[in-house]
Amino acid sequence: MRNVTKTTVYPPVLVVSATRAEAAHVPAGTRLLVTGLGKVTAAMALTGALTRAAHGVEPPVEWVVNIGTAGALHDHHSGLFVPSRVTEHDLDADVLATLGYPTVATWDIPDGDGSVLATGDRFISDSVQRAELARIADLVDMEGAALARVAAEFGVPLRLVKVVSDTADESAMDWPAQVDAAAHRLGRWLRGWAGG
Repeated sequence: MRNVTKTTVYPPVLVVSATRAEAAHVPAGTRLLVTGLGKVTAAMALTGALTRAAHGVEPPVEWVVNIGTAGALHDHHSGLFVPSRVTEHDLDADVLATLGYPTVATWDIPDGDGSVLATGDRFISDSVQRAELARIADLVDMEGAALARVAAEFGVPLRLVKVVSDTADESAMDWPAQVDAAAHRLGRWLRGWAGG
């Protein structure tokens, strides 16, 4: 009788989430990377994964899909968004350019829904900060732009998928209680996207 070795098949899509809670309902067999919160940890984790894939240590990655929650910067925003643009709101790119150091701080994401995501290391839970960010974006998170920077550097297409979990004001401190409902919605989106 022949020995049959079971081979693990890795999908070419790498789903990236800041927390396990946000990825709690991804479909079985999903290739998942949990980065931790914030721009630095997200960038480090994705850089490591794409470097290993580029050097053949891990299977190739043809797409990066970042799933997660986001704060709504406008009262009429709710539900699931697939942003078309992401920007680092806490990087002073204009000042750096004036000083002679042009710096990319905004990335366009093809086939999005027209919304703009602002990314920064601050957890926005203040009405004044929310109003300032609402002038430049629809949503706010803590990882999207960092992942866009890394994906662009490696030449890997990126999709951002965000579910509104709070209104980025004082009520945002209730975020942990909203994550599971958002995770269910993200899981449903992934199942539909993979099937389409």
